[in-house]
Amino acid sequence: MSSWLPFTTTPTVKISFFFSSFFLLLLSLTPMAATHSFSAPLSCSKDSGPVIPTTPLVSFLERVQETALQTYGNSKFDRKDFVDFSLKFNLSTTVEAFDKLPKTANGSVSVNDLDGFIGKYFKGAGEDLVYAEPVDFVPEPHGFLPKVENPEVRAWALEVHALWKKLSRKVSSSVHDHPELHTLLPLPGPVMIPGSRFREVYYWDSYWVIRGLLASKMYETAKAIVTNLISLLDAYGHVLNGARAYYTNRSQPPLLSAMVYEIYNRTGDVELVRNSLPPLLKEYQFWNSEIHTWIIRDAEQGNHSLNRYYAMWNKPRPEASTVDREFASKFLNVSEKLQFYRELASTAESGWDFSTRWMRNSSEFTTLSTTTILPVDLNIFILREPQTWEAQNQNQNVFASNFVPLWIDLFNSGL
Repeated sequence: MSSWLPFTTTPTVKISFFFSSFFLLLLSLTPMAATHSFSAPLSCSKDSGPVIPTTPLVSFLERVQETALQTYGNSKFDRKDFVDFSLKFNLSTTVEAFDKLPKTANGSVSVNDLDGFIGKYFKGAGEDLVYAEPVDFVPEPHGFLPKVENPEVRAWALEVHALWKKLSRKVSSSVHDHPELHTLLPLPGPVMIPGSRFREVYYWDSYWVIRGLLASKMYETAKAIVTNLISLLDAYGHVLNGARAYYTNRSQPPLLSAMVYEIYNRTGDVELVRNSLPPLLKEYQFWNSEIHTWIIRDAEQGNHSLNRYYAMWNKPRPEASTVDREFASKFLNVSEKLQFYRELASTAESGWDFSTRWMRNSSEFTTLSTTTILPVDLNIFILREPQTWEAQNQNQNVFASNFVPLWIDLFNSGL
């Protein structure tokens, strides 16, 4: 199966969508219909889509990030660290102190001055998460991986299982009490972080985390992750890419329903399903809103509403703004830069950032065109009536993302 359907056409392929019984349960409810139709692709040089404004704190931290690159250079510079800082004082006091830092003729700040400023006015990246003991962790759960009999493999599996204790966190009380000082967003329950420089919850990563937690019999922790994601959905109208203020302008592959389904299959928790239905419908409506849908016509002149990734952002991504600007410098036209930034953020929304799958020219990063691609896997994740139709002009390359629906059991050909 090819990975994308552009809005123009050539060779023919048959596409069938199959969904789990949980999705069919949702199918009985009336979806939000797409109401627009286009016959040509979006222009890559024009950007007129919606933009969710960032917060003043994020904008300021981008300034600090840019100054830090000038001061420290690439060798001692992780862009994400600077937008993950939290403030020791209010924003206006911190901005005033930053603006008073001595600067050279080219606007840079000395290493000593910037080190002193950061130490005085910021808490370290990651300090707004604190350790949380998992309530349902045991060193060797009853019935853990019953088919794994080799003692060496089993010992290794238990070492991996033990990592849950190292990755378990909760949002600090400071984030709940003073959210304006943090880019980390408040969450009601404990979390499992990816680790390393990724100090927050990520949307579609959570699906794989939950699969692991279920194997480890950590059902309450798995449910807490769903509760956290639903809290973001309730607050922002969609599940965010990650639990940071700079991720509010995009989502990630919509696997929340699959998470609920996996937990229900293992636990039989009907109450979880019942409580999840209203937010899942809200998410379905988000992915079927005007910006995420496109109506295309097949060879038999039938219309089909399909989905795409489309971030609500057309500026450099705050967590990578310095490198985004560097790539965008290849464009001379302002509107082309804006569209490129939209494509960058939309590719991040896909979760496959950055695969050549999204590039018109696989050797040129600036040819990202994610908003003009209708990904088969995304459309399988989203509720659809089972349908078979003839589509054309497909990318014949094979990517790992082609097989994700198989890995999460959403697509079953019956073979």
